[in-house]
Amino acid sequence: MSLSNRVLLSLILLLLPGALSAQPKWKYFRTGRDADVVVKPRPGFALMGGGAKQDAAFQFLCDATNGGDFLILRANTEGDYATKVNKEINAVCPLNSVATIVFNDREDSDDAKVVQIIDQAETIFIAGGDQSNYVRFWQDTPVQAALNRHILEGKPTGGSSAGLAVLGEYSFASMIDTIHSPESLANPYGNKVTLSRDFLEIPLLAGTITDTHFVKRDRLGRLLVFMARISQDGWSKRVRAIGVDENAAVLVKSDGSAQVVGEGPAYFLESTAAPATCSYRQPLTFKDIKVQRIAPGKTFQISTWKGNGDSYSLSVVNGVVSSTNAEHSSY
Repeated sequence: MSLSNRVLLSLILLLLPGALSAQPKWKYFRTGRDADVVVKPRPGFALMGGGAKQDAAFQFLCDATNGGDFLILRANTEGDYATKVNKEINAVCPLNSVATIVFNDREDSDDAKVVQIIDQAETIFIAGGDQSNYVRFWQDTPVQAALNRHILEGKPTGGSSAGLAVLGEYSFASMIDTIHSPESLANPYGNKVTLSRDFLEIPLLAGTITDTHFVKRDRLGRLLVFMARISQDGWSKRVRAIGVDENAAVLVKSDGSAQVVGEGPAYFLESTAAPATCSYRQPLTFKDIKVQRIAPGKTFQISTWKGNGDSYSLSVVNGVVSSTNAEHSSY
């Protein structure tokens, strides 16, 4: 390229600073009818703990969609995979469409077309992956506002793994990296313990943090740390948490009645007392956390925080977890 042409190109880029980034990075994949339909979906929430065996939870969401449009939200995913999942869900139940938006940048959340697609969907499902992408890409954007409109309108919503992690009022944001139980119990204020709040507004999950792949990945210790941090930082005096095992889900109706389905249990935790020790580079001491372990097929009422499962208490002393129930010495 000649010098004059290089100068001309530089001038164009100065005059049009968005010239190289004008094309959106988000991708859209749709299976089914091209035209949207207007139907009345049934409210409900699918809290899915991750894993590949979630047929009952997807059936719950499909039924609630009532033949309308089912929208999956993802980040940094290949299009072939998104199309494959669309077809799998579309085969489960008759719907007008199953579609996926793949976000690749925070600027995608400013696109009016993205917001329109979200507003038109009867059901929103937030997929697994890395929840830090959802916080980075969506918080304080038109997409966050659209998701909260969807919830306020009583439309069904679900999330699996990272998608479940962002459904509570509080969430583990994983902004630096994931955190494992031993590391977090030893240092509750380590730089990997990154918590966020005020993202999605689901009244039934107010004051609640969730965690996933719960027993499979030994996440009880870190969830207790998250609860302790929420209390210690003054976010809430009463802290609740839901831990959902891999290949399990908690299916919640609009009145707060919930059923655990799948291959594993769900854990409903509650604390009303501040931790005794929760500080930087000091092992956690946090006592009298009430736990209800709800097996598959059993029910729980989120509004009253009572279920028909095993009840016991957990305590953490100098970073070591103990239980009042010998059968559930840790979980």
